[in-house]
Amino acid sequence: QVHLVESGGGLVQAGGSLRLSCAASGSTFTIDAMGWYRQAPGKQREFVARIPNRGWVNYADSVKGRFTISRNNAENTVHLQMNSLTPEDTAVYYCNAEASWGPIEDPRKSDYWGQGTQVTVSS
Repeated sequence: QVHLVESGGGLVQAGGSLRLSCAASGSTFTIDAMGWYRQAPGKQREFVARIPNRGWVNYADSVKGRFTISRNNAENTVHLQMNSLTPEDTAVYYCNAEASWGPIEDPRKSDYWGQGTQVTVSS
């Protein structure tokens, strides 16, 4: 089991910045990647950014050039620096961890989610 706790959400004016943080605990050695998703009112949850243990970082097109995801493996934390925020970025932001364990040839996999943190951008 992996437990995720987000922090750093809040209210900001358009053009401003916020930094979200997510702390993982529990079986963190099983984590393969961490990331952020968001869900705006009346919309489905959507991908924002992902940073794997190895490999490339991925961003949604809508946040490229404005958001930066980073990870501190020693502290089991992942951060999302959000700049040039717009009202369209208003949503609940969720931290995600992709985990796997068991035999390499047939691993078990699971996704874990935080409770979410509200980001509101005023115009």
